[in-house]
Amino acid sequence: MGKIAFVFPGQGAQYVGMAKDIVENYPEAMKVFEKASEKLGFDMKKLVFEGPEEKLKITKNTQPAILTASWAIYKAVQSAGVMPDYTAGLSLGEFTAHVLAGSLDFEDAVALVEKRGEFMQEEVPEGVGGMTAVLALDEETVESVCKEVAEIGYVACANYNCPGQIVISGELAALEAAGKILAKKGAKRVIPLKVSAPFHCDLLKGAGNRLSTELDSITFNDMDIPVYANVTGEKVSSVNDIRQLLVDQVSNTVKWTNTIKNMIADGVDTFIEIGPGKVLSGLIKKTDRSVTIMNVENMETLETVIGFLKAV
Repeated sequence: MGKIAFVFPGQGAQYVGMAKDIVENYPEAMKVFEKASEKLGFDMKKLVFEGPEEKLKITKNTQPAILTASWAIYKAVQSAGVMPDYTAGLSLGEFTAHVLAGSLDFEDAVALVEKRGEFMQEEVPEGVGGMTAVLALDEETVESVCKEVAEIGYVACANYNCPGQIVISGELAALEAAGKILAKKGAKRVIPLKVSAPFHCDLLKGAGNRLSTELDSITFNDMDIPVYANVTGEKVSSVNDIRQLLVDQVSNTVKWTNTIKNMIADGVDTFIEIGPGKVLSGLIKKTDRSVTIMNVENMETLETVIGFLKAV
């Protein structure tokens, strides 16, 4: 058998009730929520398990909520006694990956991503920027259209999610103009996303600078397993690089396609998505259908994954 990678989802995967049945069955998962509540000063269980959805989807709440739910689910997976060979996370999920790798303490991470969400939302007022998913067009075409509409406003590629799925980010007028051109050039679909800010582009550089100040007070540890960075799509080479990579990630393109391809090149043939939803599982499948892909977000999927890991 090849190597195993655990991957963690980012913003947009959240839903009211995520991880609830696992927390009710695993005391170690419950402790994760209790630690988050103590660190942040509000009841994380109430927010995640009861909502309301409108409150949960506020960016400064969403980010620590997803990290908490994902880490709680991992603590249950941990009972199988298997440590992955590699780890990564999409955007916000990269923080969870560092918690797994031991390079970042959970309490530090949950406080950081609350600030990260706050900074990202405050950097660009709501109604100014956004994001649009573009399906079934090559990277070169999407990149050239972003440059073509530069006179209208700023727009850039924010996420290379998988072959045939690119997300662009920027000012609303430029996004709309780019979307119309991309549709004419053959995009299968052009989908405005329900987000409140233009993530992973130059418009959020100020948010990255504010996060950098927060990260200055954090101690990073040596990684127990390699973590792949969104900014490069490659393994983080040194603990000394973590801080800047997390800062750059706020305003730089997420190279998720390269991340998955590089993991596979390094011997990974099994990916397990840990956290709410199955977004990453779908992206990985579209990148390489030959690999084994599983997800765990509730008791049913947890039992399946633990059974698989114990048999490895």
